Amino acid sequence: MRMSDGLEMLEIGGEAFGQRMMLNPVLVWDEEASVLIDTGMPGQFEQIRREIEKAGVPISSLQAVILTHQDIDHIGNLPDLLQEAGGRAKSYAHKLEKPYIEGERPLMKTDPKHMDEETKKAMPQALLAILEHPPKAKIDRELEDGMELPFCGGIRVIATPGHTAGHISLYLKKSKTLITGDALVSSEGVLQPPVPRVTPDMKQAIKSLEKFLDYDIDRVICYHGGVSEGDPKERIREIIAKDKLVTYRQK
Repeated sequence: MRMSDGLEMLEIGGEAFGQRMMLNPVLVWDEEASVLIDTGMPGQFEQIRREIEKAGVPISSLQAVILTHQDIDHIGNLPDLLQEAGGRAKSYAHKLEKPYIEGERPLMKTDPKHMDEETKKAMPQALLAILEHPPKAKIDRELEDGMELPFCGGIRVIATPGHTAGHISLYLKKSKTLITGDALVSSEGVLQPPVPRVTPDMKQAIKSLEKFLDYDIDRVICYHGGVSEGDPKERIREIIAKDKLVTYRQK
């Protein structure tokens, strides 16, 4: 889905963890560079290729693949994308996510060694095999909070821990677009907090949202749920305020 000149929200569908999922990697490009943010589940490479080329950007022209975090539905096609780009593309992730993406440590949330036997028996064997041997690839550039990448008018890195320790969001300066990864989700165009059952530190995740209020935002693209427009900052304030109210009542 074309958001603006040089900005495409990809729509990648498939089965994952027993449910139908629509994932939304983001493609950004200009005359000098093209950048992909997040890469879908393993096995979705051909879908991603088609979506990128439908936008009019040859996949071989990718110069950067940025990962918001280590979860398997975000890193799933990184090795294939880097191979397809023929060494031209560099991979980017927060330094705390790097050892998981490179395979030095097992993925935090989907390591079968930490699942009970009932969960593993209920899981499709094909998915279990993927989780036992998740994709891995070298991270070329480590990201930190506040860094600005010199692509497509500037991409600001915003550290938003909570969903994972090294989770990042990205602000596209040219289009005033916020890419949240899993720091927020969208439901029918309305922003929602991150999903608690896959967010180990909800308190930190909500606190991280406060950083978004420092930016001039016209639209938000969530990896789960897609785009939200209107007045996204007002909705973010509501989410933060509601969490603070709940916390106060629990004291």
